[in-house]
This record gives sequence, structure tokens and C-alpha cells, in this order.
Amino acid sequence: MRGHLISEIKKNNNFVMAASPGLCERSINILPTIVDSHTPIRIKRSSLNPIEDILTFFDLCKLIYKYKPDVVLAYTIKPIIWGGLASRIFNTKFNALITGLGYSFQGGSSLRKLLLFLVSNLYKAALKKSHSIMFQNAENMMSFIEKSIVDKSKCHVVPGSGVDLDYYKFTQLPTSKDIVFLCIARLLNEKGVREYANAAKTVKLQYPKSKFLLLGDVDPSPDGVDISEVDSWVKSGSIDYLGCANDVRGVIKNCHIFVLPSYHEGLPRSTIEAMSMGRAILTTNAVGCKDTVINGINGFKVPTKDEKMLAQKMIWFIDNSDLIKSMGIASRRIAKEKFDVHKINTQMMEIMGLNN
Repeated sequence: MRGHLISEIKKNNNFVMAASPGLCERSINILPTIVDSHTPIRIKRSSLNPIEDILTFFDLCKLIYKYKPDVVLAYTIKPIIWGGLASRIFNTKFNALITGLGYSFQGGSSLRKLLLFLVSNLYKAALKKSHSIMFQNAENMMSFIEKSIVDKSKCHVVPGSGVDLDYYKFTQLPTSKDIVFLCIARLLNEKGVREYANAAKTVKLQYPKSKFLLLGDVDPSPDGVDISEVDSWVKSGSIDYLGCANDVRGVIKNCHIFVLPSYHEGLPRSTIEAMSMGRAILTTNAVGCKDTVINGINGFKVPTKDEKMLAQKMIWFIDNSDLIKSMGIASRRIAKEKFDVHKINTQMMEIMGLNN
């Protein structure tokens, strides 16, 4: 939920209506205090069932017809595609925030190639009349431009969704001498959770007291990692699985190093939250991930799918634990300079023409 952005929009006496599928408990409690109105809509994020998508499209058409908004902002793939098409029907000013390219853009199998063809053409139709298209990194933007999905003149890059530096306050490292690593990610293969588990197993052979925490919900998409596999990591002693949480601050506070071995991201929010709280980062040189780390300053980047290098850098942190604090301080400084939510929201407001 982008509560800070909504609050900024409302400062100019705008009426803000939010539409979303099921909400977590925290959002249910907070949302009524932020928006003027909320409407539930049917979205099955991982479903490939066209009937479900048609229902989403109809819900958004009804919503736009009823409220007749001056401006629409959509993010994530299905709201962008179906919201963009619905906005075209009613000639509504449409803005899209593309937070990552997702499963279909990663190539490989015949299924992915078919999905890429379908999704690219749907994006092209949905974004044809858009007012602005915001990306969270330049590589994702260039991918859309090179595939002729979007008009370059409408494209902008914003550095993620930002982080509330006051909410994700700097915290001191745990006093434990045993180094604690943490990965926060949905249980997806392309988040690198398998590499994380395998690297943890390798490190524990040399440093059995080191800890490897994994926080993240199961995901029903084709790329999902089955919970039974996660259970096997837990039984082997490699991983401590924490399930999912609405508030990650307590978990981040109890770790020394934040790890995200993802294959691709827009700009990973969990990493930026950990940076804001003063944690060194171990991630990949993948699109999006690489924008969060200056090698040797606030952490390290390793090649994607390289569990051996991942393990080597984990061991480096254990052997050089006296440097973890200074790297965490550097992370906090970078978060303040690049990822302050208020700076990013100001940029987005200007792009959407809502700053007056």
C-alpha cells in the first residue's frame, strides 16, 4: 500500500478512492484513515484463467464509470493492463507504475514465450493512451521501449516506491556474536530462495552457529517453491523459516546481514527497508537489485544463480564481522540520499501532474 503517496495527493484537496483485492490486517486497519473510499475488486494475481481477468476488467470498468475519476494510477501487471484498457474506454487520464517485469519477461520455456507475447501486446494496448509510465529502473524501461510496447516520451524512472525513514529507523546490530542472515521474499524460485538455502547449508558446514532466517509467504504462481521443500530445509537445519509478517521491522532488527539473491526486481522494497534500518546488504547484480548496493561500501553483489559465490560472501561477512556495522551505516546513508519516500512521491506527483 502506498499510504504516503495517497496522503501527499490528498494534501491538494483531492478525493482519493482506492481499489484492491483482499487486504492484510494492517492495511484493513490503516486504509480507512488514509483514503476517502475503498472498493474491493476481483484480482487473482497468479491466475492464468481468462475468465478471472475478464471479471477484473469488468470491475474496473464499473468503477471508472461510477466514480468518473480525473486521474487513475495503477501498479502491478493486472491492474495496469485491465485498468489501462478500462481507462481508454472512458478517456480517463491513466498513469502506470511498473514495479518489475515479472515471470513472463524472463524467457526460457515455451509457456513463458507465449505469455511474453500475450502480455507485451496487452501492455501495448493498455498503455497506448496513457499519460505517464513510471519504471523503477532504467533497464526495465529500455526493455519496454525496445519491444515497442511504450512511447519513450511518456516514460520516466523513479527510484522505487521509497522508504519511510522515520518508520524504518536505524537500529543497532544484535549483540549476538553468531552472525544472523535474513532473506525476506515470497517463496519463488526467481527470488533466489533455493540459492539462499543451499548457500546456508554450505556456510553451516564451516560455521554451524550462524543463523539463516527466511521470511515470506507461499506463492501459487508457476514459479512458486512448495512449502514442503522449505520444510526440508528447516529439517536439515539450514534455514529457520518464519512464515510471513505484516511488520518486518522486528525481524530486520534481529539480523546482521540482509540477503536477497533475486534474479530480477523493479527495485526491491524489502532491501531498502533493511538499508534504512542500517543493515549491510548481500544481493545479486540483477536488474533492480544492483541499484541498492555499492560493492564493498554497504555490501556486495554476486552473480544470479551463483550459490557458491553467495556462500563465499556470507563467509566473508562472518570472517570480517567488525566491518558489518560501518556497512550498515553506509546503507542508511544511501537510503536517505536515494530512497526517501517523500522525495520520490514529489517526483511522482510532478510526473502525474498532481503537484499543483
